[in-house]
Amino acid sequence: MTDLDLSRFSINQMTVRQLSLPELTEACARLGVPGVGLWREPVREYGVEAAAKLVRDAGLAVTTLCRGGFFTTAGDLDDNRAAIDEAAALGTDTLVLVSGGLPPGGKDLAAARERIADAVAELAPHAAERGVRLAIEPLHPMYASDRCAISTLDQALAVAERFPASLVGVGVDTYHVWWDDRAPAAVARAGAQGRIHSFQLADWVTPLPEGVLNGRGQIGDGSIDMREWRTRLDAAGYRGPIEVELFNDALWARDGVEVLEETVRRYAEHTL
Repeated sequence: MTDLDLSRFSINQMTVRQLSLPELTEACARLGVPGVGLWREPVREYGVEAAAKLVRDAGLAVTTLCRGGFFTTAGDLDDNRAAIDEAAALGTDTLVLVSGGLPPGGKDLAAARERIADAVAELAPHAAERGVRLAIEPLHPMYASDRCAISTLDQALAVAERFPASLVGVGVDTYHVWWDDRAPAAVARAGAQGRIHSFQLADWVTPLPEGVLNGRGQIGDGSIDMREWRTRLDAAGYRGPIEVELFNDALWARDGVEVLEETVRRYAEHTL
C-alpha cells in the first residue's frame, strides 16, 4: 500500500480493538500507517509508559487519546486530570472529550451543558501545564440523554469559545455531525479560530443495531460523502490527522489486520 498517500491517515484503536497494541503497531508500521488514536482502557492495561515506548519505537504518532469527559454523570475531575497526564505521556496533544448526558433524573439539557463548561474550566489549567488540548466532540442527538448533551458543533463551540483556541477546541466526527445543515458553517468558524483539534471518519449505515452504539459503518458503506467532508475541513484550514474510528461488531468479529487493510483502502478510495 506504499503507493497510497497515507500521510494524514490515522487508525483509531477502537476500529480494530481485536488487535493487541503490539499487533496494531506492527501492522501499522508494515502498512505505512503513520498514526494511531488510542483509548485509555487498553493503554492502561498495557501500561502507559510501555505503550508510549512501543508506539514511539514503531515510528508512529499518537493522534488522539480517547477519552475524557462524562462530566454530568460519573465524571471525576481527578480521573480527567489523569487522562490529560496520560495524553502527555503518550506524546499526543489532543484529549477527546465525550462530555456526558443528563444527570440521573435530569431533564435540563442547557444546565447539563453549563455543567460541562464548568468542568472544562476546572481542567483547562492542568491541560495547559501538560501541553494538551481538549477537543469537545459533539455526539449525534440520539446520545444526548446518556452520553453527550452536546449534540452539534455550534453547541461545542459555544463552550470552547470561552477558552483560548490553543487549549480548547472541537472534534469533528462525520458520524455525529453529517446530518446537521449548520455544521458546514460551524466547521468554517472553528477553522478560522484554529479550534479544529481532531477529525474522525465513520459512515452512517441503517438500520442501526439494537443499542445503536456499535452502528458506525465502514467508510463507503453508508450515506456520508467522506470526500466532501475532507474537502470541507481542508477549506477550513485543517491540516491535521484524519482518523477512522469505528464501533462495529461485524468488523470486530473479523481478522483485525484484514480490517485495517480494508480501512486503508476505503480511506484512499472515498476520502482522497
